[in-house]
Amino acid sequence: MNQDFKCRTKTGKAATLVLAGAAVLAAVFGLAGCGTKNTNLKTVRLNEVAHSIFYAPQYVAMELGYFEDEGINLELTTGFGADKTATAVISGDADIAFMGPEATIYQYNEGNENYLVNFAQLTQRAGNFVVSRTKDDDFRWEDLIGKEVIGGRPGGMPEMVFEYVLKKHGIDPQKDINLVQNIDFANTSGAFVGGTGDYTVEFEPSATLIEEEGAGYVVASVGTESGYVPYTAYSTTKEFLAKNKELLQSFTKAIEKGQKYVEEHTAAEVAKVIAPQFKETDEKTIEKIIDRYAQQDSYKTNTYFEEDSFTLIQDILEEAGELSQRVPYEELVTTEFSTR
Repeated sequence: MNQDFKCRTKTGKAATLVLAGAAVLAAVFGLAGCGTKNTNLKTVRLNEVAHSIFYAPQYVAMELGYFEDEGINLELTTGFGADKTATAVISGDADIAFMGPEATIYQYNEGNENYLVNFAQLTQRAGNFVVSRTKDDDFRWEDLIGKEVIGGRPGGMPEMVFEYVLKKHGIDPQKDINLVQNIDFANTSGAFVGGTGDYTVEFEPSATLIEEEGAGYVVASVGTESGYVPYTAYSTTKEFLAKNKELLQSFTKAIEKGQKYVEEHTAAEVAKVIAPQFKETDEKTIEKIIDRYAQQDSYKTNTYFEEDSFTLIQDILEEAGELSQRVPYEELVTTEFSTR
């Protein structure tokens, strides 16, 4: 076992993380280092769009005490949807949002003066997978034509990137397939297992858990097909950013340490570190999922949000008919806290 991990797990302090939707209540350990504990911590309230192994670097940073090392006491809640996560930060119920950057574009175009600004990117590919009710080793995207597919929330990043991939294959999402979009994000896998749909588009661990139950089979990766996309990023209000630059620098450093750990360690080592975050998922399953994401190069190795990536996200929004007007990169992205 990694010595840093062993050392920190001996001196951890308990924190509480409430996970809704999946009905999981997990004890999460905010871990200080082996030396003198930093008792002068600044509380940061982070609202994440979902609680998924897809975001492994963030949970590594939590479990290995990187936030505490940077003087931060992290309070994590899950919004279960970018719209809810964005609202939590705009309303003052959270300090930082972790979600698809499309939500920051929406609220900017709605005229919000204290708009959200992206300051760090975590993932660089779509993190969802197409799950079939039947095993299909020769799956083609055209197989979805005429079938019922459980999709995501209209205007959300998962759904738009999925539709972007469909269009790349000459498939009209609204005409060629029966797209089910009235099921809440947290309930799509349960609906599929219960008999709804021929296919569903799922994040991990849901996709793998469906496989392990024998209720479906992963047949395609949306991320592999989509190419590099700024899928998830951290954002905060313009006012919070202006007043808390040192704090956001520390937060970004902690995330980048987590990214570095994931880059330099095996899937098994990462799985062992983040296992406390996913108590209902077997460690071997976590390892399998991390390896799947690593193989498709989902994890960024730094937090720098490139301008080309922001342009691409607006291209996808525009193609989906969800963009009222394009927004300058400099307005909604700052890279002042990131390394390249």
